[in-house]
Amino acid sequence: MAPGGADPAAGRRAACSALATVQRFLADDTCAGARLVVVTRAGVAVRPDEQVAVGGAAVWGLVRSAQSENPDRITLFDLEPGTGPDDVPWRAVLGTGEPQLAAREGGLYAPRLVRLTAEGTTPVAPDPEGSVLITGGTGDLGGLVARHLVARYGARHLVLASRRGADAPGARELRAELEAAGARVELAACDVSDRAAVAELLASVPAEHPLTGVVHTAGALDDGVIPALDQRRVARVFGPKADAARHLDDLTRTADLALFVVFSSAAGVLGTPGQGNYAAANQAVDAVVRARRAAGLPGTSLAWGWWERVRDSGGLTSGLSATDRERLARQGVAPLTAAEGLASFDAALAHDLPVVVPVKLALTALARTGEVPPLFREVAPSGVTVLRAADRGGARDDAEDLRGRLTGMPPAERDLHLRDLVCRQAAAVLGHARAATVDVNEPFAALGFDSLTAVELRNRLSRATGLRLPATLTFDHPTPLGLARHLRDQLVPGSSGDLDWVLGEIDRIEGVLARLEPETARARVADRLRSLLSPSDASEAAETRGATLVEHLHASSTEELLQFVDRQLGA
Repeated sequence: MAPGGADPAAGRRAACSALATVQRFLADDTCAGARLVVVTRAGVAVRPDEQVAVGGAAVWGLVRSAQSENPDRITLFDLEPGTGPDDVPWRAVLGTGEPQLAAREGGLYAPRLVRLTAEGTTPVAPDPEGSVLITGGTGDLGGLVARHLVARYGARHLVLASRRGADAPGARELRAELEAAGARVELAACDVSDRAAVAELLASVPAEHPLTGVVHTAGALDDGVIPALDQRRVARVFGPKADAARHLDDLTRTADLALFVVFSSAAGVLGTPGQGNYAAANQAVDAVVRARRAAGLPGTSLAWGWWERVRDSGGLTSGLSATDRERLARQGVAPLTAAEGLASFDAALAHDLPVVVPVKLALTALARTGEVPPLFREVAPSGVTVLRAADRGGARDDAEDLRGRLTGMPPAERDLHLRDLVCRQAAAVLGHARAATVDVNEPFAALGFDSLTAVELRNRLSRATGLRLPATLTFDHPTPLGLARHLRDQLVPGSSGDLDWVLGEIDRIEGVLARLEPETARARVADRLRSLLSPSDASEAAETRGATLVEHLHASSTEELLQFVDRQLGA
């Protein structure tokens, strides 16, 4: 058991349980018009000194990503201590339009980012004669921090731990650089998700240079949208991030540490789409730090935004494509340079808070999307409107206006308008300036869409049309042309006319005809169909009979349709 009686695996189990629930909800067509409310206890902190449960925190991280992927479908609610779900005035809670709420002392609180003031205390520096352990120490961020601790904080004894140790790319060069700056560096191979391996690593720190600082930068990604995640993918990111933080916390509680810093991620705070498992793991890390602070121990969690690529050795952000970067910019997040990141590191330590979110915001770009999440309300530029779910009446009005305009358009103009809508939104998702770059007959996969960009396109089209569209939209309708036709049929039912339906029914009848014998039977069917298609000027009655027949066929099941054919054949 971890300190305080917490179960080390609680975060992982809670995240997997929440994942299964959210997946069932999103996959259930009967819930298409419903809202899922995820209720936690001690899942989020309202005050800086408030503790949270690791399991509840992990649920908040995962569900925040699910909210981003599925706008207006899920609400997060953290109960007030000593209360239960039956004590909550749910109508009032849901009426706020806030996607995330916590009840405390009879009131409701919603999360907001706020800027830290420039003032802060002088950050505590580790004793130069002590050792500082950096997990992920040979990676991009680990190397940056190691150089910074030596140059800015006077660290002279470093243990750089990573899975491959001295065999990691660039590790020996990094050690030579740090030693040239006056530090003594140990390169250690260690799987920090393994408690026994962490214990062995800590035992190897020399007694003459005892451990005085820990910086945990290790982590792993296994990105995927909520429907694509499973327990294995959750475990893969929890191990080197949340499990390792728990081991480091537990095994250093008796050490005289001046510094215990973990690198968390803004994904858990912002709810980054496609990173539900990573968001859950990092919120669990934040909970570990809060527990340390409650016990009177040093601890700071830095929920980083994304960094520019530091060097050519790879790293968690080195694989970002141009489309990924465009998407992050649309979410209001800009890349931190190395200098900006290290300055944020110093500022966070100077403020000595349990959790800080060092992130570079691009709020002007975010405002251009037309929707600024409530989380940014306090930091949004003046004049920028922050939308809540309850404020989306304008979007609904636009969707109704679209439906009305489409109904009044000639068929060819209607189809062209919807093709243009799909292409414009697809181009925006891919970061293209013009809709003309999107070939309406090219499969979305060939255009460069993946599961994450497909979800973003679905969300954009849902907002534009007012339709509740499935996450499998681009899989079910794999080209822009096919998707535009699907939107047409949903927005203007019957717009494709009875012709498409009749042709489809003829295809079904054709299969029956292929099995009919003898030839005279087929000839009788042909005569009957000819009579249905024969024009008759005299025949208001015939028109009535034809309309009645079409209505009857529309309402018929396959079995009834085959019985109809049998009757026509005299069978």
